Parts: sequence; C-alpha cells; structure tokens
Amino acid sequence: DAVLASNTSSLSITEIAACTKRPERVLGLHFFNPVPLMKLVEIIRALPTGEPAFERARGYVEQLGKTAVVAKDTPGFVVNRLLVPYLLDSVRLLESGIASREDIDNGMKLGCGYPMGPLTLLDFVGLDTTYYIANIMFEEFRQPHFAPPPLLKRMVLAGYLGRKSGRGFYDYSK
Repeated sequence: DAVLASNTSSLSITEIAACTKRPERVLGLHFFNPVPLMKLVEIIRALPTGEPAFERARGYVEQLGKTAVVAKDTPGFVVNRLLVPYLLDSVRLLESGIASREDIDNGMKLGCGYPMGPLTLLDFVGLDTTYYIANIMFEEFRQPHFAPPPLLKRMVLAGYLGRKSGRGFYDYSK
C-alpha cells in the first residue's frame, strides 16, 4: 500500500517510477525549504502515477497544513521553472556590472516586496544546487534563459557555494 514519494526539485519522477515494480504508486512531493516555515508543496505526477496514490499524497499534504500545487513531471516543475531564470538573470546582471549585489537584492526586496533578494536566495539555496538544476533544465529545453551564466559556474568550481561553504555572493565566515 506504500506510496513512494521523492522530495526532488529536479530529478525525473517518471525515471524513478520506471525503476519500480509499482510505478503507479510513485510521485513527487517537493517540500520547500525551510520546511517548517514554508507552506507550499509541489505534488508531481509522473506519467504512470495512479489516482489513488495522488489522492493519498494530496491528503497527506493537507493533513500537514500545507498548500499543494500540482505539476506534471517536467524539469523544474512549477516553482523552479519560474524561479531559476530569475536567479540566473540576477547573476547575469551582477556579472555585466549593471548593479552591485546589494542593489540587485534591495531592488527586488524593496521594489517587488520579495522577502529576500535573488543573490541572497542563491546563497541560501546553494549555488551548486541552482547550477545543477539549471543544467538539467537547459539540457531538457535548450533555452538560453536556463543556461547557467559563466560567473555562477566559476563560483561553484571555486567552492563558493553560499551559506553551506561560508562564502557565495556574500561572506558568511563570521
């Protein structure tokens, strides 16, 4: 009776389902970080996901007091499909010298009401995580807005991963 749910933000749920004997019981439940504070969960239906597994997952999300959005199994699902190009554009803006990191972050916080700026969010999520997701999305869709900018690649190669490494767009070593 078990449902197999992955919390992935980028792996193919259909590929995971294909490796099981009961693919109709496989789906994605993408919880947002930090889980105790964030109310959103993406429920991802793979091609073989059955209605009973889907309804069970939806009930579980509601039982937790969270709000579900439903997505087909495609790279980025709903939120990362919108978020990743926004984050990558903030890196491109910095890389091109149009604005400082502080001005980019303050522009989105104060001008758009976002709780944190895109470069701060990148540091929180992890530059390596965003780079990995962007590459998957670029491989799938071959659209330029999913291509990681050179600065992001160089920072990941240098080990500047954000909060988890103590340095990203900002310095967290203190």
